[in-house]
Amino acid sequence: MKNFVSDSKESIRMFKSSLLESLSKVHFSVPLIIYLPIISYFLWKAFTVENFSLLTFFLSIGCGLLFWTATEYSLHRFVFHFVPQSKWGQRLHFIFHGVHHDYPSDRLRLVMPPSASIPLALGFYFLLKAILPATWLPSFFAAFLIGYLIYDMSHYAFHHLAFQNQLLKKMKQHHMRHHYHEPDKGYGVSSVLWDKILDSDFKKQN
Repeated sequence: MKNFVSDSKESIRMFKSSLLESLSKVHFSVPLIIYLPIISYFLWKAFTVENFSLLTFFLSIGCGLLFWTATEYSLHRFVFHFVPQSKWGQRLHFIFHGVHHDYPSDRLRLVMPPSASIPLALGFYFLLKAILPATWLPSFFAAFLIGYLIYDMSHYAFHHLAFQNQLLKKMKQHHMRHHYHEPDKGYGVSSVLWDKILDSDFKKQN
């Protein structure tokens, strides 16, 4: 069964409005240009907090990366793969994720556009600010954004690059199987951790 419309690298038009159309497309380098300076700023802030300690710094970095993997998995499985019944809901689903499954190699819709990533990043920042100690916030948020960049760059690479490294090869195969064979499994992109924990990993083939 074919699970996509076209494997072309070219983009289909989604909006009549040229402005909305341009906001839905992004070169893979744009997230790096936007978020690397922000990550650098928060890492610098982490070293200037009161009562700084290396233990807290590395612990918060690890927890921030882990939190990203859970966020990536949850958004992909429970938000992006939720298909509403209403026509407008289905249109929203197509805009946010359906288009990627229908046109999985579209080179301009493989990383999250700033029109979506910036509001999400701001929302998570204020959420984390409300619940985390001040000593944890800068390094935790920096790690969260590092996880996001790893996800975006991995996602682009899995669709367009070949790998010799066995781990990267397996990760690419995992994501390609999600696209081309079993879209209701394998929601992790930069990590398969939560697929294994929550039993959405692919069953081993005999």
